[in-house]
Amino acid sequence: MTGLKHVFWLWILLTTLVASSICRAGAATIHSEEIAYEVDGVKLTGFLAYDTAIEGKRPGVLVVHEWWGHNPYVRKRALMLAEMGYSALALDMYGDGKLATHPEDAQKFMVEATSNMSTAKKRFQAARDLLAANPATDADRIAAIGYCFGGKIVLEMARAGMDLAGVASFHGILATDRPAQPGDIKASILVLHGAADPFVPPEQVSAFKDEMAAAGVDLKFVAYPGAKHAFTNPEATAMGEKFSLPLVYDEAADKASWAELDAFLKHIFAN
Repeated sequence: MTGLKHVFWLWILLTTLVASSICRAGAATIHSEEIAYEVDGVKLTGFLAYDTAIEGKRPGVLVVHEWWGHNPYVRKRALMLAEMGYSALALDMYGDGKLATHPEDAQKFMVEATSNMSTAKKRFQAARDLLAANPATDADRIAAIGYCFGGKIVLEMARAGMDLAGVASFHGILATDRPAQPGDIKASILVLHGAADPFVPPEQVSAFKDEMAAAGVDLKFVAYPGAKHAFTNPEATAMGEKFSLPLVYDEAADKASWAELDAFLKHIFAN
C-alpha cells in the first residue's frame, strides 16, 4: 500500500511539473519589442506585443499612457491585451524620452501634448499606422484605450473621427473644448469612471453624457462608487500619498473595469 501511495504522489508531482512547464511555455509565446518612430522630427517609442501562438491576423488595440508618460505601467497593459489575443501597441504621446516622476513635470508634459491637437492627432495616427502595418494585426479592426491623460486622448481622437472600432477611457478627463457633433464619432465608446474622482466632477460627467447623447454616440458609461483617480494603477496610492494627490488604487474597480473592457472589445470586434 505504501508503494502505491508513493507512486500516486510521484504521479501528482510529475503532472504538476508538466502543467507548470506548459504554462511557462504558453507565456513565452508573447512577443514584445520596442519600436522607434518619428513624427515631425520628434522621436517616439512604441511597445508592441502579441501572441505568436495565434495564427493569422487579430484585432489591434492602441494603449495611451497616463500623464506620467510611456512607462512600464502602460507596457503591462499592452502585454495583458496580447495575452487576451490582441495585437497591442503602447504608444508615446510625449516623445523625446519624456517621462515624469513629479506631478509638476507630468502636468507640463500633458498641457504641452493637449494644447496642440493637430500634433496630438499626428502622433496618434502614426501609432495607428504602425500597429495596422504589423503582420499580426487586422488593420480593419483597431480600437484604442487610455488611462487618465490617455483617456482624454482616445476620447479626443474619437471626437476627431479617427478610424477606430471603439475607444475605452479609464479614469480619463471627459471635458473638451471640441464637443462632438452628430456624425463626428464613428467609434463605440466605453467610459470607466471613478465616481469619487475629484478631477472629474459630476458636472463634467453630466456635460459629457449630454454631449454624447446629442451626437448620437454608442456609449456605455460605468461609474465605480468610491473609486478615485487612477484607480487601476497599483502604484497610485503611494504616488498620491507622496504628492498629496487624490490618487488611490482600487483593486475591485480595477478588476471590474478590465472585465468591462474584455466584454467591450469582444463586442466591437465581433461585428
